[in-house]
Amino acid sequence: MLISVHMPKTAGSSFQATLAAHYGDALKLRYEDKPLHRSAWSRNFDASVSSLRNRGAKSSDGELSCIHGHFLPLNYRFAKPQTNMRFVTWLRDPVQRLVSHYHYWKRSYQPGQSGPLHQRMIEEDWTLEEFVRCKELRNIYSIFLWGFPLERFAFIGITEHFTSELEDFGRLILQATAVQKELNRNPDLDIERDDSDYVVSEPLRSAIETVHAKDIALYKRAIAMRTQRLKEAR
Repeated sequence: MLISVHMPKTAGSSFQATLAAHYGDALKLRYEDKPLHRSAWSRNFDASVSSLRNRGAKSSDGELSCIHGHFLPLNYRFAKPQTNMRFVTWLRDPVQRLVSHYHYWKRSYQPGQSGPLHQRMIEEDWTLEEFVRCKELRNIYSIFLWGFPLERFAFIGITEHFTSELEDFGRLILQATAVQKELNRNPDLDIERDDSDYVVSEPLRSAIETVHAKDIALYKRAIAMRTQRLKEAR
């Protein structure tokens, strides 16, 4: 069983298409949790209860299966047998991820369908600076990884190196070629190009790095883990 945690704005939609190409009908999508539109108490409590409920659950042994979406991996942390359950996710430079998230929400709002926090942002016409400092959106990686150690992931892809990382994912996790699919990409940016980053002023970057310090630290750890992975593959 592969548990794939889709962090917002980390090429998770493209990765979903890759998983669909590999797993077909055995892929299950889980997007109903909506962690960012719930209180910390609510999402953490439900994930904790689910984790206990799944303690005796068993992953399927006979066929390929995968769960992918926006949810806390804590839900499945204690499911058994753990040796047959692997967790994967993707992380992106928190500064770029946050700016991308802001612009995505600005252009994708759907009245009556988007979550309450998204609605609040649009109705109040937040600036990027206001979005950056929104309490509910601080340290999104840390929100998703509550109660779940980074080292528990069998693979953490780095979005800035999507193509080469996808090759590694196929080799290490799927043990097959991972088909690259591109969906939901901002047409003005190409994450595979070195010059594709959003332009961020130094004062804003400094503010983001301060307000989102936990995510900056997590990203640096993920980079170090990738460096070690590449070193071991030589």
